[in-house]
Amino acid sequence: MSSFKAGIFGLLLLMLAGVMVFPGQAAQAESDVKALFINVRKADAILLMLDDQRILVDTGHKDSYEALEKALTAYGVTHLDAVIITHTDKDHVGGLNKLLKSDIQVDQLYAGTLHSEGSAEEHPVYETAQKRKVPLRWLRAGNVIEAGESTLHVLGPLSRDSQDEDNNSLVIDVRTPEGNFLLTGDMKREEEAELLRAGAIPQATVLKVAHHGEDDSTSSSFVKTVQPQWAVISTNKDDEPDTAADVVLTRLWEVKSGVAITQNASLGILVTLQDSVATAEQMDYQ
Repeated sequence: MSSFKAGIFGLLLLMLAGVMVFPGQAAQAESDVKALFINVRKADAILLMLDDQRILVDTGHKDSYEALEKALTAYGVTHLDAVIITHTDKDHVGGLNKLLKSDIQVDQLYAGTLHSEGSAEEHPVYETAQKRKVPLRWLRAGNVIEAGESTLHVLGPLSRDSQDEDNNSLVIDVRTPEGNFLLTGDMKREEEAELLRAGAIPQATVLKVAHHGEDDSTSSSFVKTVQPQWAVISTNKDDEPDTAADVVLTRLWEVKSGVAITQNASLGILVTLQDSVATAEQMDYQ
């Protein structure tokens, strides 16, 4: 599908879904449930704003930390209730050390117990937490983090992949009174299939597309199960030209999902939930 045809097709589907927002248009809904998917190039950094709670999921690469800090400053973040690291890839954990050295207070760190390094002491978050004296809690499937009226449910991983750290990604269902965000780290088809077989994948208002939109995850079965109103892809084609993959975009459009890509906004993509409806906006620096 050509980019022009794909764009028109996606536009029509967004209109049908009834949740379209043109780039730069402000959301009309007043809601205390938002997620900012920060443009940290081909890396992940997601700021959850759940009432008065501020939770950061992943910290981007160390070379993109300036973009992360700039975005947090733009949103007035001087304190984070928690930072969650989905897995040990450098484009997810790389900015953590700089974050903990900054003036931003971090109350709690979270990381997954299942990772390819093996022991807890080998996990990069462990050393950083010890050095910076920030409490660290290990997460596994079934754990729940309370965040005001919202809860973060750890769905996976269900088993450890000693060969591919992407398949050890924490998969988290962020449940709020206004809808839910499904956060998937870099989960590939093996972890995805295991969670689908277990019946652990929920329908979601918003999907954070796994592995930067590469074609080794986000299968048709997965997308048809999740049925997201909006899907957000954190990537940059200058870093990884094959993202987002055309086949992934097509699968999302086939279920009438809106698609937003962080590269298209200088700050990132802001998604607001209200009354089980998602609204997405491209946020740019003035």
